[in-house]
Amino acid sequence: MHSIHIVWDPIKYLDLGFFKLHFYSVMWIVAFVLGFYIMKRIYRNENQSDESLDSLFIYSVIGIMLGARLGHVIFYQSELITEDFFSIFLPFKFKGGIEFTGFQGLASHGAAIAMIISMYLYNKKILKKTVLWILDRVVIPVALGAVFVRIGNFINSEIIGKYTNSDFGIVFKQLGETEPRHPAQLYEAFCYVFVFLILFYFYWKTKKAEQQGFLFGLFLVLLWTIRFFVEYVKVSQGGIEEYFGNALSTGQLLSIPFILIGLYFMFMYKPKTQSS
Repeated sequence: MHSIHIVWDPIKYLDLGFFKLHFYSVMWIVAFVLGFYIMKRIYRNENQSDESLDSLFIYSVIGIMLGARLGHVIFYQSELITEDFFSIFLPFKFKGGIEFTGFQGLASHGAAIAMIISMYLYNKKILKKTVLWILDRVVIPVALGAVFVRIGNFINSEIIGKYTNSDFGIVFKQLGETEPRHPAQLYEAFCYVFVFLILFYFYWKTKKAEQQGFLFGLFLVLLWTIRFFVEYVKVSQGGIEEYFGNALSTGQLLSIPFILIGLYFMFMYKPKTQSS
């Protein structure tokens, strides 16, 4: 029988001499640039100004990156707070000598919480609509961005899957391995494409965007249901799961509240006053 595993041994960056351009960073840039263009179309459709779009971009980038980093530290690597505090916010490791690491260790749950907070602040300062109005729309590019972030994880050979114990899978050669694992990052990326397409369809082809909170809720339910099930084939990254008897992974435990919040906004939430 032919083996159907793939040996994965990519280059992770382009060495430009004065700077190493990491493909993981490029994936984040692609996510934000595509997100900007999608939101531009949505804002034109909603007769919003270009100035408010520029502000949205700044709030999104700072909020999501900061939240993703803090989320990783709080949920998965809390020892950094006491052992190497400045490495939380800077792309350097200081413990045992200064070393440029790039921004590593970013958690999607932290990014999601920060996105909600930053959209609340953005709406309060700039947009003056409702926070759900902007969340219902910004989740569309965020879903597409999640695809590229997971591809970046795959390039970095991180957030890996468990061994398949068969001929199927990916051999992560840079981890010094010879046995195939589940390409969990690609499973997620593939599924997130459909999350994006579903949200895109509901916004442009239905009246659901007028039901405050529906698209935001749909995003939470779809994205974190996928995350919950893909976690079954992922290697545990540790974190808060030990406090819950290791019955579910940290990623699964953190996904459940998001799914419940999403269901609430899809089916139970009623705005106090209908926004114009």
